[in-house]
Amino acid sequence: MSYFGSLLSRPPLGRRPRSGLMVVVLLMAVLLAPTPLFSEVESRFSLVAVGDALIHKGVYEAARKGKREFDFRPNIRLLRDRILSYDVAFYNQETILGGVDLGLSTYPCFNSPHEVGDAMLDAGFNLVSLANNHTLDRGEKGVLASLEYWGAKDGVTTSGSFASQEEMDTPRLFEVNGISCAFLAYTTMTNGLRAPKGKEYYVALYSAERAALDVERAREAGADVVIVSMHWGAEYTFTPGDQQKSIAKHLAGLGVNLVIGHHSHVVQPVQMIDDTLVIYSLGNFISAQKEMFKLIGLMVSLDVVVRRADNGASVGFENVAGTLLYNPRRSVLGRYVVVPFDMMTTEILKDFDKVHKKFAAYVRTDDTIVIRPPASMPSKAPAGQKKK
Repeated sequence: MSYFGSLLSRPPLGRRPRSGLMVVVLLMAVLLAPTPLFSEVESRFSLVAVGDALIHKGVYEAARKGKREFDFRPNIRLLRDRILSYDVAFYNQETILGGVDLGLSTYPCFNSPHEVGDAMLDAGFNLVSLANNHTLDRGEKGVLASLEYWGAKDGVTTSGSFASQEEMDTPRLFEVNGISCAFLAYTTMTNGLRAPKGKEYYVALYSAERAALDVERAREAGADVVIVSMHWGAEYTFTPGDQQKSIAKHLAGLGVNLVIGHHSHVVQPVQMIDDTLVIYSLGNFISAQKEMFKLIGLMVSLDVVVRRADNGASVGFENVAGTLLYNPRRSVLGRYVVVPFDMMTTEILKDFDKVHKKFAAYVRTDDTIVIRPPASMPSKAPAGQKKK
C-alpha cells in the first residue's frame, strides 16, 4: 500500500475518520479544475510543387522513340519516388498538350506530345495548372485538344483552362485526408493572344474581382484550404515585382492559404504574408533553355495542417522545405534529366556547392523556408599531391 493510501485508511489516534470529507474535497477539485474551452482536431496532408514543364523541341526530340511515340519518364526518373510519397503534387504545364495529331511545335507557339502528361502523372503529379502565357498558342483547337487529354485522366485535378463558362464558375475541389481543397489557377498574360469572343473561359485571366468571386464560391462550396496557382511577373528576375506583390497581398486578404507562382523561369523567394504562404516562383522544371540561371529550378515541399475546433478552423504550414533542381541539356545521365542537388555529383555539375549557395540565397530571404543542403562535395587532394 502506498504512503498516501495508508494515511487515508488509518486516521490519527483520537480523531474520527475524515474519508468522506476527503472524497468531497477531491470531487470538488476535479469539478473546478480548468478544462479546455474548445476541443481541437488536427488533420494534415503533404504537398510538393515544381515549376514549368516548358517542352522545347530539344526536349521532345530527345524523348522521341518513334515517328509518333515519346517517353519522358527517363527525364524525371530521379524524382519519381519522392514525388509519389506526397499526397498532393503540383506542376505548371507550360505548353499545350495537343498531341502529335495537332502538329508538334516549339517556341514561340508550343504544342507538345501527350506523353509529357503521361510521364508527369506516372511520377505522381496530380495537381496541374493550365493557365499561362502559352495556353492559347495553338488557338481553339489546341485548347480543346488539351482539355480532351486531361479530361480523360483519372486522379488529377486541373484548373486555369475550361470548356465552358459553367465549368469555369464551378470550383475545382478535391479531398485529401478528410480536408476539402479548392484549386484555382490564373495567368496575367497570354502573349497578346485572345480567346474567341464568348469563349474567354479557355484561359483564366487574373483580375482582382474574378479572384474574389472564385474564392468566395470555393468557401461556399466547403473548401477548408484554397490553393491558387499564379502565372505572373517578369521573366528572368530573381525578386518579385510590384505586380506580384500586389496580387499576393490581395489574395492573402481574400483568405487564400497557398499561392504557387511561376513564369519567371528562375527561382524567387518563398515568404509569408500574414497567414498566406507565397511561393513567388518555382522556376523551370524541365526545358531546353541554355543559361545556367534558367536551368536551376525549385521543388518546395510542406505539410498543410488544418486544426478544427468548436469555434472554427485554422490552416497552417509545417516542414516547409526547398530542394534546388538542375536541368542540364546534357549530362552523364542523359539529355534533359532533372537532377536534385542532394543527388548531385561533380561529373554532372562542377562546383555545384557554389551554385547551390548562390541560388538558395534567392529563395530563402527569411525563416519561412529551409533549403535542403546539396550532396557532399568530394574531398580535394592536399596541395601538391596528385589525385590517383
